[in-house]
Order: sequence, then C-alpha cells, then structure tokens
Amino acid sequence: MPLNQIKVYNQFLELPHLNEPQRAASLRAIFNRDIESNDTLAFRTKKIRPIKNADGQPALDVLFDHLTKAAIEIKDSDGKIIKKRSDWDDGRCLRLHWVKHHIEERKADGFVVFSYIDRIKGRGDVPRTYLYDQAEQYVVVLEPYTVTADYYLITAFHLTKDKGGTKQIAQKLAQKLDAVL
Repeated sequence: MPLNQIKVYNQFLELPHLNEPQRAASLRAIFNRDIESNDTLAFRTKKIRPIKNADGQPALDVLFDHLTKAAIEIKDSDGKIIKKRSDWDDGRCLRLHWVKHHIEERKADGFVVFSYIDRIKGRGDVPRTYLYDQAEQYVVVLEPYTVTADYYLITAFHLTKDKGGTKQIAQKLAQKLDAVL
C-alpha cells in the first residue's frame, strides 16, 4: 500500500493485487493526503471544497465516492430513479492521485481549462469548469461555489466511449463560455 503513496502523474496506482480492505485503505490514504487534509488545495487561488452532502452522508465521504466509484441508476420503492455509488471504478481509482495534479494545473501541454453551462436534472442550467487532459483522456469537474469565490470539486474520471467520451467533451468545448468562471 505505501507504494501507492509515491506514485506520480501519469503512473497508475497499484490496486489489482489488493483485497477490498487494503484497496479502500490505500485509496483513502491518497484522498486524505491530496484532498481531505490539504488545506491549500486551490484552483487559480480559489479554495476547493467537497460537494454538498447527500442523504446525511458526510461531504468528504460523498466526494470520495464520486472520485472512486461508478454511478449506477436504480429505482427506489416509489419507482424514482436514483444514483448509487457502490462499486469501485478502476478508471477512477487508478488515477485518484491525478486529481490534485490537474487542479494545480501542473500540466502545460494538451491541457484545456474551460467553463460550460451543464443542464443538470433537477437543478437546471449549472455553470461548471472542466479541466481536460487531452493526452490522458481525463477530466476534473469543478463547480463555482455560490456563496464565496471558491469551487466545489464535483468529480474526476477517465473518458470512455460507453459514457460519451471524447465526443461529449468535444461538444462541450465547442460551446464553452468565453471566460473560465
């Protein structure tokens, strides 16, 4: 597990050989180091905050799930579709330590930062800022904080064809806002 603590961008974390508790501990240690215990984490001087909590779950646990687990849609007892995150997403987990690297904009070539108005079900039009690593096909999504000039860290993921991939991000890039929010 400590080997993962020294991995850098663009190496993958060593996870396949770990059992479930070891994997969770290794990922949580990286999350704690790079995000939870990092009081200086900022994007262009704006502090990064965890997304708002959902269903009483602590905000940092919600963020950890968004950064490491796949979203699946299920129906509740009333037939309402809800998103649930319970299974590890290897694409997200292997790259967890890349989040900080991208937020701090350490990559110069093939790195695009843009803002776009996303249509979010139940919320309407929401401005979001995308940090897009073209070479690695990796995206970090931030949302401007409404009360102060900070950002929520919404999620980060590797682009795959089955979820829209580069085509979807290219469409957003073509319709980007004039300025980064």
